[in-house]
Amino acid sequence: MSRGFLPQKRHRSREMALQLLYSLDLRENQTPEQAFELYFSNDDEEVEGYARMLTAGAWEKRMEIDSIIREFVTGWRPERMVAVDRAALRMCIYECLIVKAAPVPVAISEAVELVKVFGTEESGRFVNGALGRIVRNYDHEGEHDGEDNPG
Repeated sequence: MSRGFLPQKRHRSREMALQLLYSLDLRENQTPEQAFELYFSNDDEEVEGYARMLTAGAWEKRMEIDSIIREFVTGWRPERMVAVDRAALRMCIYECLIVKAAPVPVAISEAVELVKVFGTEESGRFVNGALGRIVRNYDHEGEHDGEDNPG
């Protein structure tokens, strides 16, 4: 992404990615490419590009991400979570822990804000707490060496 990638554009990208991940989760036979075709409507290229990166990456790595969630979010298996919450966790973990494309506090704040809009009344607190626990523990254990960092 270019240096001039405005926070508003990143927000729009994350919003699109959250909706796409939610859609993919509910439609098991849909591929990310099919979801992109249905969802994108000639939006800004940077917005779409970042949304595609988040969506495709989080979807491709969902098994790895779900194992991180299982390890650090006790009592909540990903398959039992509200679908929007699960999508937000996957997106945020991918963005800030796997590809390290955004600062952790920014990615968490965005995920929390998005689930407050699209999730349940409890989604904001749940996602914030879950991501806080994951980031504190995962980061300190050095489980990821950053090889997937695109830049």
